[in-house]
Amino acid sequence: MTLLTSRAVRSASQRGGIIFKLLFLICLAVFGFFLYIARHPLLRFAGGFWVVDDSPKTSDAIVMLSDDNFQADRAERAAELYKAGWAPRVIASGRLLRSYTGIAEIEEHDLEARGVPEAAIIKLSASDRNTRQECTNIGEFVASHAWKRILLVTSNYHTRRARYICSRVLPAGTTLLVSAARDSDYDPDSWWQNREGGKMFFQEFVGLLVAMWELRHSDVQTTDSSSLSVRSLLAH
Repeated sequence: MTLLTSRAVRSASQRGGIIFKLLFLICLAVFGFFLYIARHPLLRFAGGFWVVDDSPKTSDAIVMLSDDNFQADRAERAAELYKAGWAPRVIASGRLLRSYTGIAEIEEHDLEARGVPEAAIIKLSASDRNTRQECTNIGEFVASHAWKRILLVTSNYHTRRARYICSRVLPAGTTLLVSAARDSDYDPDSWWQNREGGKMFFQEFVGLLVAMWELRHSDVQTTDSSSLSVRSLLAH
């Protein structure tokens, strides 16, 4: 009798295990089907996550980050902001290529070609290896001029990481606004359809993780349009 009971329990347990596995496979298949159906909206959401684009406000300077693309899209956006009157000057921040020239000189040429007068361009060259070093140098330059509001221009896919880094290395109390320049190689709505778009997406993912690790002990020192709006709501 005991043997029969033991076999019955084991058989029921086996049936239960099979049913559980079957349900798990069904749920997995349904989940996979859902991901397939929703893949494009999800990929667009992921692509747009990297893009930060604040409404411009009157600032002390427009800062154009280094390594513009071949089409000079960052220079195009910086020139648009300057000609719209959002700041009286544009800082062309660029890493050195040789001891006598660098990216800043190329940016200066691109800005002038798009209508920014030479007198309004400030070349800021340094031996920067990454965005963190570049933003640190910009912060020191901004502090030396006692500027309080900066309008930062960089490629759309680079804006979130640039804001994260700059918000932690710019002088305390600086208002940081970020303006996204369109990029010919990165469309947030279709980035996965070309090699360059995919490369930029995953490069930013890794870059942001590295920045978060390197600046894990650093607090946000700047204010931006979103935090100002939150403070305004709390005040009321």
